[in-house]
Order: sequence, then C-alpha cells, then structure tokens
Amino acid sequence: MNSALLVIFGFLIFALYLGIKAKKGKEMNLEQWTVGGRGFGAIFVFLLMAGESFTTFTFLGASSWAYGKGGPALYILAYLSLLYVLIYWVFPTVWKYAKDHNLVSQSDYFVSKYKSKYLGVLVTFIGVISMIPYIVLQLKGLGIIVSEASYGTISPTIAIWIAAISVTIYVMISGIHGSAWTAVIKDIMIFGIVIFIGLYIPFHYYGGIQPMFEQINEANPGFLTIPDKGLSMSWLISTVIMTVFGAIMWPHIFVSAYSAKSAKAIRKNAIFTPLYVVMLLFVFLVGFAAIGQVPGLEGAAIDLALLRVSIQTFDPWFVGVIGAAGLLTALVPGSMMLMTASSALAKNVYKVMIPSATDKQVLTLSKSLVPVIALISVYFTLNGGEGIVTLLLMAYSFVTQIFPALLACLVKKTFVTKQGAAAGMIVGMFVVGYITLTKASIGTLFPSLPQGVQELNTGIIALILNLFVTIVVSLLTRSFGEQLSEKDKVQSA
Repeated sequence: MNSALLVIFGFLIFALYLGIKAKKGKEMNLEQWTVGGRGFGAIFVFLLMAGESFTTFTFLGASSWAYGKGGPALYILAYLSLLYVLIYWVFPTVWKYAKDHNLVSQSDYFVSKYKSKYLGVLVTFIGVISMIPYIVLQLKGLGIIVSEASYGTISPTIAIWIAAISVTIYVMISGIHGSAWTAVIKDIMIFGIVIFIGLYIPFHYYGGIQPMFEQINEANPGFLTIPDKGLSMSWLISTVIMTVFGAIMWPHIFVSAYSAKSAKAIRKNAIFTPLYVVMLLFVFLVGFAAIGQVPGLEGAAIDLALLRVSIQTFDPWFVGVIGAAGLLTALVPGSMMLMTASSALAKNVYKVMIPSATDKQVLTLSKSLVPVIALISVYFTLNGGEGIVTLLLMAYSFVTQIFPALLACLVKKTFVTKQGAAAGMIVGMFVVGYITLTKASIGTLFPSLPQGVQELNTGIIALILNLFVTIVVSLLTRSFGEQLSEKDKVQSA
C-alpha cells in the first residue's frame, strides 16, 4: 500500500472515530439523529450547510468543467453566490415553523402547511429520487479519489464499494452529529489544500496565472468565453436560476436548517458562507492548468483532471492529503443525504401507512434503510457513465419541482391548494423524467423555436409548466371547494 492510500485511509478512520465520539452522551432518538436536537449554533450550521453545498462536485466537478467546458463552468460561481440570498430570507421562516411544530424532515413541512400526508409522500418520493443521483455523485467521487490515489492498485469498482460501506457505517453510527464534527476538519483541510494547489500548479507549469490563460486562449481561441450555441448565455442564465431555486430544496439542506439553535444562526451562515465560493476560483485554476499537462481526457474521464495533474506534480504522500480532503467532501454530504433519504421514507411514507408506528420503530427503520439506499446508489454508480456535473444537473432538475409549493406556502394566506401543489410537482417530474430518459432537449422537440429558447435548461422549462399547472389546478379546486361549501351552507339553512 502506497503512502497516498495510507494517508486517505488514516483520515477515513479518523472520521469514523469522530462519528463515534460525537454520539457519546446523547440519547440518539429520531430528533437527535436527524437534526441534532436543534442545538447547533452559527458555526456548526455554517459548516453543515457549506459541507452540503460544497461537495465532491466542488472538488472534482468544478475542475473537470474548467478542463472540458471552459467559460460555461462559471455558472457554478453564479448560482452558489446567489443561493445564500434565498437562504437568508427563506430559511429563518422555515426554521421557526419547523421548531414550533416539531418537524424533523422536509416532507413534514409540506404535510403541516398543506394539511396533507399524501403530499408529504409525494415530496418524499421526489426528494429521494433527486438524492439518488447526488449520492451516486459522491460515490463516484470517492471511487475516483481512492482509485487514482492508489496509482491503479485499487480498481474503481472496489473503490466505490469501499466508499459505500464507509459512508453507510458512518451515518448509521453518528447521524448529523458526526457530519458536523467531520465538517470542521474538512473545511480546514480543503481551504488550505485548494488554495495551495490552485496557485502552485499554474505557477509551476506556466510561470503564473496570466501566462496560463494566454496559452489556453492561444491553443483554443474562445474556450474561455460563453459560446453562442450549446452552453450559451441562454443556457447559463436558465441553469443558474434553476440551480438557485433547486439548491434550497435539497432535503438534507432543509434538515440542516432545522438543526440551528436560532434564526440568527441561519442568517449569519447566509452572510458568511458565500466567502466559501472564493475557494472555487482555485479549483478552476487547477482544472485550467490540467488542460496543457494531462491532455486527452474526454467524456466522464474529465472528472480525473484534478487528481491526474496532482499525481503528476506532487509526491505520493501529498497526493494522499489531497485525496483525504476530497474524501471528506464526499463523506459529509453523502452521510447527510443517506440519513435524510432514509428518515424521510420511514417517517413520511412508512408512518403514513402504519400510523401506530412509534418514534423508536421509525428510527430503527430509518437506520435499516441506509444500507438499502446505499446499495441502490452503488448499482447506479457502477452502471452509469455520466460525468459528475451531468449527474448534478439532472438531480437539480428533479428537486427544483418542489420549489413552487414552498414559495406558495411562505405567505400566510395562499391560494395554492394541496391538489394544485401535487399536480404541479407531478407534471414537472414527468417532463424532467421524459427528457432525461429519451435524452431529448427543447431543441430536438421543438426545432422551429428561436435558438435562445431551444438552449434553455430543461429543468427551467419543467418548472414553468409546473407553475402553470399549480396555478390552474389550485384555482379550479379552490373554486370547486367554495361551491361545495356554499351548497352545504344552503342545505344547513
């Protein structure tokens, strides 16, 4: 075993130790396991939300898009910066309502707001379906890190199994407490490492950042700009809007907001976390530097860009430190997603079917579902060839379909009904599912439309149809409900 793998596995064992240590002295009931007893202050909320927003995608996906796509990769900076504006205004309201009504899952919020357990089932279904590609993304990232850091000793398949088993054990032991403590180590490591390699590699190979960009532009003019077709400005703007709305709808990010001690802690987090986005600039620099040093990566292989150029540049022990940072960027959000998906299925699906189930039974089932969801994710990880960013965009298209229902219920008196909210979500999911499965696009479906419309992100098209159906069905069902109410009044009179 080389020194890189020793370092990575050393950090993995340390993370498992933190998970075991974090649960000591706490009664690990459903509320403690999922939302930490709602006792996390501003620092832990910051680390959890940052840990869930800045994942393996940030570490490997951002560098791979800089390597393979150039200018369009900047959409990542835009949406992560804008996301926290929404979090600042929306999540304190969500937190207060969740605290007042003792909610522990995202689905609980919609059940309580719309007075419909079955809407909660639908939200759970959408959340879990959306999180599977996101969990796959974490497993793919962990698999890439372990396989590459082993210098080929460990195959990608074995690396993915190691990753899945590690994340499963981690979340079953510690729940959200372990994720919070591991996030502390992760953030310290990733900031230091990313800034260092983001500066060192361009200066080492090109003599500076400006000379690097000059060489890239000379070799491939226009690569660093937004193209007129394909990943155009129309695509970029629609993708930023879709991902900003979708980002606050991730069930695990919703749950991390529940864990805050106060609304003030959430607002502080929203003010300071955008500083985290600065780190992405250095990740992009590594991806751009890799273009001239590890040429020829194509398709899903562009996800290897950061690690390949690091292996070529540094000694094995430091490659291990880079890999360990990447491992933690997958472990924290991966554990949160597994925990959130399993607890939502247990509480908002199983308990709906079996109302007599106790909290202890729901917690037991939640933990039992963790390895099941992990196995499903492994299957899709091993049988899917999509790149990391592609997986993320697909997942965002799904989860964004919950956003209109959230927006509607933030006001005190909304005209949106549970039927309207459900109908909108179903139509949005159907559109995303059809386009994903058939690999169609707005351009292939409607070739006569203007170029700018053809290149809109399909998730935003689904969201527009979702909104339209939500409004129409809500107006119809509200009108029908009022007619029935008037009829009952006349009969009773």
